Amino acid sequence: MGTYVLRRVLTAIPVLAGISLILFTVLALAPGDPFQELATNPNVPPEVRMNLRKQFGLDDPIMLRYARWFGSMMRGEWGFSFVSRVDVDKLIVQRLPTTLFVLGSAQLLALAVALPVGILSARKPYSLIDQVGTTLAFIGFSLPTFFTGLLFILFFSIYLDWLPFIYRADIQATGVRWLWENLKQGVMPITVLGLFQGAQLTRFVRSSVLDVIQLDYIRTARSKGVPERVTLVKHVVRNALIPVVTLLAIQVPQIFTGAVVTEQIFRVPGIGSLLITSILANDTPVVMAITFVFSVLVVMFALVADLLYGWLDPRISFR
Repeated sequence: MGTYVLRRVLTAIPVLAGISLILFTVLALAPGDPFQELATNPNVPPEVRMNLRKQFGLDDPIMLRYARWFGSMMRGEWGFSFVSRVDVDKLIVQRLPTTLFVLGSAQLLALAVALPVGILSARKPYSLIDQVGTTLAFIGFSLPTFFTGLLFILFFSIYLDWLPFIYRADIQATGVRWLWENLKQGVMPITVLGLFQGAQLTRFVRSSVLDVIQLDYIRTARSKGVPERVTLVKHVVRNALIPVVTLLAIQVPQIFTGAVVTEQIFRVPGIGSLLITSILANDTPVVMAITFVFSVLVVMFALVADLLYGWLDPRISFR
């Protein structure tokens, strides 16, 4: 397996280099100027704007700028934000804890909903439990997050006045009080996003378990008197999780970029809102850093998913 991992890592290097080149070229050719506000400000001489562009190398050839950026990225220097006037890595680190808390909790909630509901629906297909679960799952992923988010705000924040609808990163509290306030303001975005992702996962879990539970070796295990719980956990669920792992490998990297719509609705100061703000402000270093790290996470979790396949199904060999 070590040789397989090494080969995959070596293969990922040119893939990521190509992705970064395409991203950098597209962003460099995109219309817009990060110093456009200075051009419209009569108090700033044009020479200042031109000197800033020269200082950051914005007028250099694209390939020279890309080589300079790629070398800095390999050294751990992610660039300098034109808008925030701070290093990009510091800007991302400031937003990362909020993103991990909200979106990571939403992913855990999605798994906590999808696995039991999907398994129960598959064990008793077309029963009342299956019909209720299937109906709720269809409703869950048919309604967009901005709609359910607004419903949550109207009901829980405006009508009942239970929960705050604006997420604050500067809570002036400590200890248990700080933890309680963070939980209160995180309930709605976590629930909205978690239920949406859980509805999608439920359909995958049900379909996968339903396919496995009808195979011959499951009938053989039951005919030998293997307890139903052991048959379900050891033989059915373990093999049924392979397509679910594939879907999770795609969803987990999205935690870094964030759920843009959900973050915008609840004003969550996460990576997703930072990405949107940077795109609107033509803050190329921030946009480039976030998208490149997202690409690295996609490639990395694809490898993790392949390794999990071998653990879930010993018949899969790594060559």
